[in-house]
Amino acid sequence: MAATIERIETVEFSYDLPDVGTPPGGFDVVYDPGNVMQRRLFAVRITVSDGLTGEYVGSNSPGAAQINTVADYLLGRDPTRREHHWSELKRALRKYDRMGIGPLDIALWDYAGQKHGAPIHELLGSYRERLPAYASTYQGDRSGGLDSPAAYADFAEACLEMGYPGYKVHGWDGDWRDPDLLEATVRAVGDRVGDEMDLMVDPACDLDTFAEALQVGRACDDHGYLWYEDPYRDGGISQHGHRKLRQQIDTPLLQTEHVRGLEPHTDFVATEATDFVRADPEYDAGITGATKIANVAEGFGLDVEFHAPGPAQRHCMAATRNANYYEMALVHPDAPNTTPPVYRGDYRDEIDAVDDAGTVPVPDGPGLGVDYDWDYIEANETGRRVYE
Repeated sequence: MAATIERIETVEFSYDLPDVGTPPGGFDVVYDPGNVMQRRLFAVRITVSDGLTGEYVGSNSPGAAQINTVADYLLGRDPTRREHHWSELKRALRKYDRMGIGPLDIALWDYAGQKHGAPIHELLGSYRERLPAYASTYQGDRSGGLDSPAAYADFAEACLEMGYPGYKVHGWDGDWRDPDLLEATVRAVGDRVGDEMDLMVDPACDLDTFAEALQVGRACDDHGYLWYEDPYRDGGISQHGHRKLRQQIDTPLLQTEHVRGLEPHTDFVATEATDFVRADPEYDAGITGATKIANVAEGFGLDVEFHAPGPAQRHCMAATRNANYYEMALVHPDAPNTTPPVYRGDYRDEIDAVDDAGTVPVPDGPGLGVDYDWDYIEANETGRRVYE
C-alpha cells in the first residue's frame, strides 16, 4: 500500500537584516546603515504516513495564501505522484499566478529524495557537481555603499579577486532612479573588469521608457555585457516590447522572471522576445515546473538561467546542461546577503561561499540535502497553519 500525505504545515517566521532598508519612493532593498529591516518568509513541512517528511523554506505571502487554497487536496494522496499533483494544482490555481505550487512541489521532491536516499539532482539526472556563480548586487544606495559608478566598479573588482567569474549590476530604485547614472555605472564596471568577467545588468524594470532601455542597452553593447535583464516599466512581460528591443541592441536579453507558467515562457521564446530564459523553482511551480522550462529552452537551443540562490536552484542547475551561472544574490560590500539564516551545517549563500574558482557545491545529502534549523524558525514564528 502506497504511503499517503497525512499533514501539511506552513510556518511564517521573521528575521532581521541589519543595515538594510528601502529607498525613498521605492521597494527594493538597499544599504541603510543603522536601520534594521524585518523580513517574513514561510516554511513548509509535508508529513507522510511512512514517517518521512518533505520540507522547504522560502515561500512568500502570495504563495502561502495559495497553499491555503490547495493544501487540502493533497491530504491522503500519494506523495510520489508529483506530475499528477502538479497538473491538478496548476488547474486549481488557474485564476492566480500559481506561486503556491512551488513550495509544495519542492517539498514533495525533498520527500522523494528522503525516500530513495538520493539528492534531488540525482533523481533528475546529474550533469555537474559544482556551479559557477556570479555576484548579484543590491540596488544602489546613497549611504556610502554602492552609491556611485565608481563604487560598483570597486566592488566588481573585489568580487573578481574573490574568484567570481561574473558580476551583475542592479540599478537605483524609487526616487533615486536615474538612467544616466545607470548608464555611467554600466560603463564604469565595463571599463574596470569587462575584459576579465562576464557582466550583466538588471534594472529590475525600473527604467521608465523604452528610450531609457535603449540608452542603457547601447552602453551594454559598447562593453560586451553577457545579458540585459528586465529593463523597463513593461514589468518584464511584453513579448512585443522586448522583441523590438532585441532588434535595436546587440546585447542578449534575459527575460521571463516575471512571467508565470510554462506556456507563457514558451511563447516568450517562440516569439523571439528573449535570448536567455529565466526560471525559478519557487516562482515557476516548483522543481517540476522549472525543469519543464529548462527543457523548453533546450529544445529551442537556448540557455536557462535560474533565478536567485537556494538549495532547490542548486539541484535544478546541477541537472541542467544548458545553464551558465548560479546567482549569488543579493551581495554588497557592507550589508549581509538577504537570504534567511535557516540552515544548520555548512550550506551557505553568502558572498564568501564561493571557492577560488568562483563555484559553489551542490548538496549531496538526500532530498534538498540541507538541514533546516527548525528551532530558529519556530523561535521566530509569527503564524502557522496546519492541514490534516
